This record gives sequence, C-alpha cells and structure tokens, in this order.
Amino acid sequence: MSSNDTVALSREVEGTLIPNGDPMNLPEGLLVTITHRLGGNFTILTDNGMFRIKREDADALGEEVVGASPETPDVFEGTPDEDEIWNQLRNVYDPEIPVNIVDLGLVYSMELSKNDDGQFKVDVSMTLTAPGCGMGPTIAEDAESRVREVSGIYECKVEIVWDPVWSQDMISEEGRMILGMV
Repeated sequence: MSSNDTVALSREVEGTLIPNGDPMNLPEGLLVTITHRLGGNFTILTDNGMFRIKREDADALGEEVVGASPETPDVFEGTPDEDEIWNQLRNVYDPEIPVNIVDLGLVYSMELSKNDDGQFKVDVSMTLTAPGCGMGPTIAEDAESRVREVSGIYECKVEIVWDPVWSQDMISEEGRMILGMV
C-alpha cells in the first residue's frame, strides 16, 4: 500500500485523537485515510479528525503488525545492548512528524542501570516539541514499550522534562534532511 490509502476499519479500534491525546473508539466500517506508517504505528485521518492507531491494531486497517513485543526470556546473560535500546527509540514517532524522537532531538538521555536483584532498568529523559502536546503520554508509552522489547530489560521509565526547552537546533542532520530543512 502507498501512503494515503483509504480503507474501512475491519473492526472497532481505539484511536488516540491528535493532538490532544484523547482516546476514542472508532467503529467497524469507518472509512479512514492512512497518512503515516511510522515505527509500526499509524496516523489516520477521518471526518472527525486525525488519530494514532497502535501497531498492535494494524489488522483493523488491513495491515500487518510490525515489531510486536516478543516474549521476554526469564534468564538473560550479560548486559543489554545500548545500541539496540537507541535503535528501539528510533522506532518511536510523534504521529504528526515523520522523524523519530531521537533524530528530532527529543531524547535528552538514556541510562541503563542494574537493580539489587541484577535486573536491568532503563531511564529515558525526553521532551516534546511543544509543552501543550496532548500526545506526550502516548509517545512516552510507545518509547517504554519499545525499550522493554530489548533482551534483558526488566523495566523502562520515560520521564517528560521541559529543561532544556526543545528547539529545531536539536534536530539531527538526518532529521533535517527528512523535514527538508537542509
């Protein structure tokens, strides 16, 4: 399928209204236009507005589920791969912007630590492009979910911070190219 496909939902699905972040049930049979396929999630347009659909609900759009959470093994030897954690964060998008949160410069830090039981935890500090963005909790939840897919990660906590204030200067070279800023 190309970008901007119009499809009928094959079942009722919960969507997150963009930009305010309110959940809404979208009925089976509703005609929607897929505007973005980002990190496995979807941005759709309806007569009632724009919505984000979780990758777990791709089937409702007639799409394949991409990057579903694997079963986490009970035993993990070694230390989780920090590059893999960063790669997972690169699969997270603000549904209105076709650049991942790392290349947008929204991720300020990622810290891997081990608790007293020997389990690994990841703490991510990130911001949003605008303080009033209602999608913040959705983006943070997506980041947590993605990071927990890395082998050996027991827990992930994403904190949204406002200092320093985000600016376009924080966008990576790759992000600038995608946005046509170069």
